[in-house]
Amino acid sequence: MNGLLAYWWVLIPILLLVLYKYIFRFFGIIIVPEDKIGLVTKKFVLFGDKKAMPDGRIIAVDGEAGFQAQTLAPGIYFWKWIWQYEIKLQPFTVIPEGKIGLVFAKDGKELENGCILARKVECDSFQNAETFIRNGGRKGRQSTIITAGLFRINTYLFDVIISEMTSISENMVGIITTLDGLPIEADQIAGKIVNNHNNFQSADAFLANDGNKGLQQQVILAGSYYLNPWFVQVEQIKMMEIPIGYVGVVISYVGQEGKDLSGVEFKHGNIVAKGFKGVWAEPLGPGKYPINTYIMRVEPVPTTNLVLNWANSRSESHQLDKNLSTITVRSKDGFPFNLDVSQIIHIPTTEAPKVIARFGNMMNLVGQVLEPTIGNYFRNSAQDSDVIAFLSTRKERQESARGHISTVLEQYNVNGVDTLIGDIAPPAELMKTLTDRKIAEEQKMTYDTQMKAQETRQTLEKETAIAEIQKEIVKADQGVLISQRIADAAVKKAEGEASSVKIQANAEAERLKVIAAADAEKTKVSANAEAEKIKALANAEAEKISVTGNAEAAKILAIGKSTAESYKLAIESMGGDNFTQLKVTEAIGKEKIKVMPDVLIGGSGDSANSSISGLLGMKLLEEMGRKSGKEQKPDQN
Repeated sequence: MNGLLAYWWVLIPILLLVLYKYIFRFFGIIIVPEDKIGLVTKKFVLFGDKKAMPDGRIIAVDGEAGFQAQTLAPGIYFWKWIWQYEIKLQPFTVIPEGKIGLVFAKDGKELENGCILARKVECDSFQNAETFIRNGGRKGRQSTIITAGLFRINTYLFDVIISEMTSISENMVGIITTLDGLPIEADQIAGKIVNNHNNFQSADAFLANDGNKGLQQQVILAGSYYLNPWFVQVEQIKMMEIPIGYVGVVISYVGQEGKDLSGVEFKHGNIVAKGFKGVWAEPLGPGKYPINTYIMRVEPVPTTNLVLNWANSRSESHQLDKNLSTITVRSKDGFPFNLDVSQIIHIPTTEAPKVIARFGNMMNLVGQVLEPTIGNYFRNSAQDSDVIAFLSTRKERQESARGHISTVLEQYNVNGVDTLIGDIAPPAELMKTLTDRKIAEEQKMTYDTQMKAQETRQTLEKETAIAEIQKEIVKADQGVLISQRIADAAVKKAEGEASSVKIQANAEAERLKVIAAADAEKTKVSANAEAEKIKALANAEAEKISVTGNAEAAKILAIGKSTAESYKLAIESMGGDNFTQLKVTEAIGKEKIKVMPDVLIGGSGDSANSSISGLLGMKLLEEMGRKSGKEQKPDQN
């Protein structure tokens, strides 16, 4: 027992709950928490007139029994007797971020004929059910939505469905189709343009301005939108991209009929200003555009030079020539053959709308004009010539084709830049015949060339032999001529050298003559001076010598006379030869003269002896004379 009393405080909330549920409710007291509302159901009417609910109605607004339009906000309420009122506490309606609330009304007026959405009435975002009923709110799907937040919604009257916001991705376009509104006009395929509906987020503004149901001309761009999916359907498509080197010609299927801007000479459709129905005169430049492709079409037209190939194995990236193939033609001599052709065209920007107005698209231009024009031209051209002539005149035919096709294309607002003939494939059997013929011709030419070469070789050898003989003759002639020239050159050289020597000698003589004259003059002066000096000395020396000479002469004369006298007496007594031999012998002995030479050339006979004797005699006399001279000198001194 004591243990149970320890938890007496647990009984307090239980008692309070019992008091609230039974005792407070018995006395008509209602407490509504802060996060809830009270939904009231009146079971019966106690006092006054017992008003009955109008037929078709389920929500009471004038005190009738049933579901009450008025709700109980958070707080305390009295006189809500338990036997008369049933109070249901309902949480607030929560719309999360990024969501929207779609409202469905269970009571109200009937929807108008042709409408699928109930129009907006002022009811504090569906939080005042009584106001909604009294202001003429209609049952069913509501055009108005509620955005993120907390709302006191009477769920006896309204069902709230949570839905996603609408998001349009980058580089995408939202195509709008409305599910309510006025019917589209009979001559239009889309609803008229309505302003001030905030990109279809205000359905009531759109409907109030007589917006049409169905496809809309207006689009929405990338972003998030509060769009009522009961009102609009959104389809996302890629933005229209016009690449560089192209323009986009717009063909609008909606709008008013516009004034034709193409001129009286253009008979192939109307060219209208921007915003009108038809082909717009102003094409779109390179870039991205939010085009509603359900109400208008954009045809890309290349404005750079466009190459189209009539060839089975080649196609350009634009794929406009994907259906074109090699052209088969037949020549005048009946041979079919194939040829590849490339056509270069250019469409000016200002002419692009006319091309599209005439043909609808570029593929039609290729199929309806270029293909038959070029194919027929070359077929006709081939019929005027045989295959061989066609091959040999390819350049001329290409020039002719360019001029003809350019003239034709000008009529269709297209410039023909150039026409090029590619590979030409004649029939195989004809090519074999031509090849054999050509080989035979080449062989004949080869044989002729070889024969001419042999003849030329023979002539060459003959001329070579003559040339060799002629070379020897010329060599001999040239040898004579060279020798003569060498001799002449030697003569000329000698004459030149002689002249040079003569000139040099003359110059040297003149130089020596000048030098000699100068030296002579100098010597003359010096000689005169020296002569005077010598003359004076000579006079003195002469005087001296004269005196001395006279004395010496007298002495020599005396000695000579004595000697001569002595020799004379000896010769007379001995004989001349003996005296001579005596003197020679004395001289040899005295001077130690070498009588016999180191080398003696011998001989036979007396002549040799006499020669030796003569030589010895001469040698002795010479030595004697030299010795005599030596002896006399000291005496003279």
